[in-house]
Amino acid sequence: MCGIIGYIGNNKAVPILMEALKRLEYRGYDSAGFCTINEDNILIEKDIGKIQEVENKVNLNGLNGQVGLSHCRWATTGSVTKENAHPHTDCKNMISIVHNGIIENFSELKEKLIEKGHKFKSSTDTEVIAHLIEDNYNGDIEGATREALKQIDGSYALGVICAREPQKLIAARNESPLIVGLGKDENFIASDVPAILKYTNKVIYLENKEIAVLEKNNVAVKDIEGNKIDKKINKIDWSPELSEKSGYDHFMLKEIFEQPRAITETLNGRIENGNINLIDEINLSKEQLNKIDRIIIVACGTSWHAALLGSLCWKSWQKFQ
Repeated sequence: MCGIIGYIGNNKAVPILMEALKRLEYRGYDSAGFCTINEDNILIEKDIGKIQEVENKVNLNGLNGQVGLSHCRWATTGSVTKENAHPHTDCKNMISIVHNGIIENFSELKEKLIEKGHKFKSSTDTEVIAHLIEDNYNGDIEGATREALKQIDGSYALGVICAREPQKLIAARNESPLIVGLGKDENFIASDVPAILKYTNKVIYLENKEIAVLEKNNVAVKDIEGNKIDKKINKIDWSPELSEKSGYDHFMLKEIFEQPRAITETLNGRIENGNINLIDEINLSKEQLNKIDRIIIVACGTSWHAALLGSLCWKSWQKFQ
């Protein structure tokens, strides 16, 4: 699970990206990054750590520009390193992207791109998208993004900017949440509504396989074939307090209704041949795992009930081994 913010308008992008991204830190806190377009150049600053730590490490004052993207990461594919932090770029530093989700066929795509001469800087699945868009680019960043997404298997919430088309910001969604915020002479993308409520209360909810093309005075939503879709503009009337609860009356309701999404995003990248695989994350060999003879589950409140159920499932599984 990661957090995404994108901005295009008349104001300097970075202060808006920073303030909005801090409202999404619950979605990712192992690294953060920012990119803008300035004088037809992609400028990037990123590092590991929480958002405030990254802000203290890097020089965001040099990121001028009125279109940009920001991202806070919770690592799935690729370890927690500066190189793996978002945003990612193509070979020419012409295209920059941020991504939430899992690209299931990234290894196959990466191999083909390397054969074509593409050079990779990270071990993430995300960087494949940037190179795939570059591979399809012929002067139309919207079309190149569409063609790239047709080759991708998996989930994505995606933000794309291109130094050759600084008047556009591209967003796309499949199985990972992404919204478009509509302002006056400025527009936004975000992983969640509360992040941009300070700037606008008008939002469009993107559905699976939909792509949004944002300019500072216009937003067009299309399907993956490029056909325009008429979308409802939703006016959010949440109070500041209610916005923290995503519109629900209280936090318990919010947590209940977020469970399916939370489980899906937790398991993203951790399913292999129909089974949950945590071997890479727990950093223990199979020999070490076989020597474990006791597991302690610590929990309280509602999670205590989940722990009891987990314990029962574990005992049942052991009987059949």
